[in-house]
Amino acid sequence: MTSPDKIKYASWAYAEEHAGPDELVEHAAALGADLGVQPLAEGTAAALTVLAAAASARAVVCIGLGTGLGAAALLRGSAQDAVLTGIDASSDCVSAARQLLQAHGTASARTRLITGKADQMLPRLTSGGYDMVFIEAEAQDVPGFAEQGLRLLHSGGLLVVNDALDGDRVPRPAVREPSTQAMRQVEAALRKNRAVVSALFPTGTGLLTAVKL
Repeated sequence: MTSPDKIKYASWAYAEEHAGPDELVEHAAALGADLGVQPLAEGTAAALTVLAAAASARAVVCIGLGTGLGAAALLRGSAQDAVLTGIDASSDCVSAARQLLQAHGTASARTRLITGKADQMLPRLTSGGYDMVFIEAEAQDVPGFAEQGLRLLHSGGLLVVNDALDGDRVPRPAVREPSTQAMRQVEAALRKNRAVVSALFPTGTGLLTAVKL
């Protein structure tokens, strides 16, 4: 008899591959190999596209760019006139994101990619001026970025945090790594915040989502 754990894993793996082969994901994986950066999971990219479409996003912020897959996935689901602001301290990641976006047909007018530290750049962005904020950053920085993200969102705006399960360590009480503690802190803060409704999805390595009320 197949164990429930194996059945659950098979269902998760099947869901992760729901979108099928994707040239965008494959290109991002190649860029990630060159940069030494782990790209987003294909299920995560698909989820971001759906969330952006559901939000009819027109003004989007990416805190952290990685290979650019998150930004590209968001723009794929966003309104045709959407503009994405991406921030990353690594010039290599910014260049990779620009290359990925241009290769897959994103007009340069739809993006504003900034090389710089997010904690310095985010305060310059307009409060309540954005439909969606996606965070793909070092776990220790996420609590502060999540606070800034909520400030940037208007009522009904959507905050999404990648790797919210910290490589599947968050559910294990004995794990006390700084990154794990940081993700637990963000989850707890959103759960207790009466100004948002939130949910944690197991897609990829965890997508923590919150809608600002």
